Amino acid sequence: MESGLPLYRAEQVRELDRIAIEMAGIPGYTLMSRAGEVAFETLRSTWPEARRLAVVCGTGNNGGDGYVVGRLALEAGMDAIALQLGDSQRIRGDARTALEDFLSVGGTVSGFDQSVFRDVDVIVDAMLGTGLERPLEGELREAVEALNRVVEPVLAVDIPTGLHADTGMVLGSAVMAACTVTFIGRKQGLFTGQAPLYTGPVYFSELQVPDSVYQQVPVETRLLEHAPLGALALPRPRTAHKGNHGHVLVIGGDHGMSGAVRLAGEAAARVGAGLVSVATRQDHAAIITAGCPELMCHGVEQISGLNPLLQRASVVVIGPGLGQSPWANDLLTTVLESDLPLVVDADALNMLASRPIDRGGWIITPHPGEAARLLGVSTASIESNRYSAIDELVARYHSTTVLKGAGTLISAGGHIAVCRAGNPGMACGGMGDVLSGVIAGLVAQGLDLPQAAEAGVCIHAAAGDSAARDGERGLMPSDVLLKLRTEMNPDRR
Repeated sequence: MESGLPLYRAEQVRELDRIAIEMAGIPGYTLMSRAGEVAFETLRSTWPEARRLAVVCGTGNNGGDGYVVGRLALEAGMDAIALQLGDSQRIRGDARTALEDFLSVGGTVSGFDQSVFRDVDVIVDAMLGTGLERPLEGELREAVEALNRVVEPVLAVDIPTGLHADTGMVLGSAVMAACTVTFIGRKQGLFTGQAPLYTGPVYFSELQVPDSVYQQVPVETRLLEHAPLGALALPRPRTAHKGNHGHVLVIGGDHGMSGAVRLAGEAAARVGAGLVSVATRQDHAAIITAGCPELMCHGVEQISGLNPLLQRASVVVIGPGLGQSPWANDLLTTVLESDLPLVVDADALNMLASRPIDRGGWIITPHPGEAARLLGVSTASIESNRYSAIDELVARYHSTTVLKGAGTLISAGGHIAVCRAGNPGMACGGMGDVLSGVIAGLVAQGLDLPQAAEAGVCIHAAAGDSAARDGERGLMPSDVLLKLRTEMNPDRR
C-alpha cells in the first residue's frame, strides 16, 4: 500500500525516537524542546486570546514536554502554573532538565489541585505518553476525571491521557481533549475506535527528524487522505461506452426492505458503473424501477431466475435488505458458488457467520456487531482492538475486509488503511447499503478488490462529509448519493 500517511504503533515510535537520538545525533532534550515548542505554537494558534495556562505534568518525558510548554508560556508573558502528578523526585534525564528550565524562568509547581482550573483559559494534558497498558487508577484517574468536568479546553500533548496509543481504546478513563498534537510518528490509535471522541483535531510534527530515520522503521498501517482512484481519477476516453464500465448486480431486498437494494444500486451507478441490475422480490421490482429507472430490476423468486443475471454481471453485491429467510439463503448459496467478485454486506454476513467458507475473491464489509458474529466474539472485543480484529477477519475469510465505524479500517492482509473522514450523521440505516454499492461500482470499473475497498470507503466518507455541511443530524443516505458524483470527479469540485 503506497498511498496515505504512515501510522505507527507506540513501540515503533519509541524506536524512531531511539534512532533519531543514537544514530541521527539529535539530543533527546532537543527533541523534547521541539515537541514543547510545537505544542505551544498549536495552543497559541488555536486559542490566541489565552493568557493563563495550567500544565498538568507526569513524571516522564510527556511531563517534560509539558514543562517546556510552561516555560515558553512564561517567556511569552503569559501566566502558567504546573501541577505535578507523582513524586517530582522521580523525574530524571531530559524531563528533569525541562522542569529545572521551567523553574529558572520563575515557574511554580504545585500538587494537583483542580480549583486552579477556575482561573485559567487552557489546560495542557502532559500526564502520560504512549506507554499506558492498563486502566488508569488512583490520582491519575482522578485527575483525568477532573479535567473532563471543567469547561476550559484541553490540549493533549502527544496523546490524551488514558487513550491506548495502538488501539484507540479508553483504559478506564481518558481526557476529552479539544485538540491533540502528536510527535515523530502518528500513533495509529489516534484515528480509530473510541479515539475520535477524545482527541479533537490531531496535529502532527516530525520534529525535524530526517527521512533517513523513518526509512529504518517500516510501517504496516497508513492513514488515507483521499480516495486512491488510480486511473479512475482521469477523464474518460471520448469513445467510452457503457460496456467499458462494468455491470453490477445487486441482490437483496426481501419483503419490506426494497429500499436497501435501491440505495446500493443507485450508489453503484452514481460512481460510474456502466450497468446496474437488481435481483429482488417480484413485488419490489416494478416499484424500484419506477423510483430509479436507471436500475434494471428483476423479480427473482426462484434460483433459476438468478443464473442468467449472474452470467451478465461483472461484480455482485449481496446483502442489502436480504434478510435471512430460505429465499435469502438460497440466493447466497448460489452466489457463493459463482466465480464472480463479490461485495458481501448486512444479512449476507450474518448468514455467513454460521457457515464459514474459504472462498476468496470477495470484499466483506462488517460493522462491529457483524464482525463479532463472524469471529464468534463480543462486539466489545472487536472494539477493544480493531486492528487485531481486522487482521483476524482477513485471515479467517481470506477476504478484503472493511471494518466499519469511526476510523474505518480496510485490509487485504499485510497492510491496513485507515479512513478518518466521515461523520456521526452517517450513523443511520442505509449508509452501509450505499457503501456496498460504491465499492462494487469501483470494482466494475476495473479497480482490484483492495483498491476498490479503500477508494470506496474514502469516496463514501467524503460524500457524507459534503452532505453534512447542511448539518449532521437528519442526514440521510439519499443525501450522500447526491454527492457521490462530485467526489468521483475531482476536477468538478
